[in-house]
Amino acid sequence: MTTINHQFRLAARPVGAVKDSDWNRTEEAVRAPAEGEIVIQNLYLSLDPAMRGWMNDAKSYIPPVGIGEVMRALGVGRVTASNNPKFAVGDHVTGLLGVQEYSYSDGKGITKVDPKLAPLPTYLGTLGMPGMTAYFGLLEAGKPQAGDTVVVSGAAGAVGSVVGQVAKIKGCRVVGIAGGADKCRYLVEELGFDAAIDYKTENVAEALKTHCPNGVNVYFDNVGGDILDAVLTRIARGARIVICGAISQYNNTTPVKGPANYLSLLVNRATMTGIVVSDYYDRAMEAAMVMGGWIASGKLKTREDIVQGLENFPKAFDMLFTGANQGKLVLQVAAE
Repeated sequence: MTTINHQFRLAARPVGAVKDSDWNRTEEAVRAPAEGEIVIQNLYLSLDPAMRGWMNDAKSYIPPVGIGEVMRALGVGRVTASNNPKFAVGDHVTGLLGVQEYSYSDGKGITKVDPKLAPLPTYLGTLGMPGMTAYFGLLEAGKPQAGDTVVVSGAAGAVGSVVGQVAKIKGCRVVGIAGGADKCRYLVEELGFDAAIDYKTENVAEALKTHCPNGVNVYFDNVGGDILDAVLTRIARGARIVICGAISQYNNTTPVKGPANYLSLLVNRATMTGIVVSDYYDRAMEAAMVMGGWIASGKLKTREDIVQGLENFPKAFDMLFTGANQGKLVLQVAAE
């Protein structure tokens, strides 16, 4: 029987929040691999805030997804057919697989993973792009020193939760900013953060005065907007601000709100640096080895929030922007 590949393709450039009409659901027969190709059955797909930016027709660090193209997404899957000597049927691999049930690749940008060393969803979280973003963003751009106060926004998310834990491993005091009492409890009681600020119920600027009496040495920003502005009022001299994302701004229909308190950088001789994980892909094995060791020793905890079924992609994607997910958001497409 012919195997059918169900897909989500970009139908329109979203204005504001992504609507159901911005997607086209399509299907096509799975074909045999061409010369040098492999066919991959996608098992898990990574849902990341960066995907919202990939949908915009604007200059960025990666070309936008084209209208009519399968939505770009990282994934992990199993090789079901191979015409490439580097990959065998049954190999588990990760790479940009797209929001679909099956994908094709010539092997470039595809990496083998071992499900015996870690659960497959972990290769999309702590041992994947979010973990590498946290590792290199904090250590290379943030340059934390033992005793520093590190503040992380979006702290209960896939990147922020790893940032905070790595900062603790490096001997820092860590304050997380997250939405909701449950997430804040998770940060302190399970991940070992020193304090957590609930931006939904607390005044962030006032809470920072309480939890960061000597100022903020490193701020890892995942949300932008008002929270970035609040932290800028509390930075210490020589602070390092790492700009990883600005999820509070991604669905804006008006221009992105820039930091009104940016002169604090001048007064405090501070720096603000952007981090794009692809700049560090040649060092991916370094991060995977180090963080894999931390996971094995119990120093680094992982959490995946797994939604079942490709058909639930639009609803699951929306969870990123409502804060409904806890930890790394993953869509399971097929059984392992």
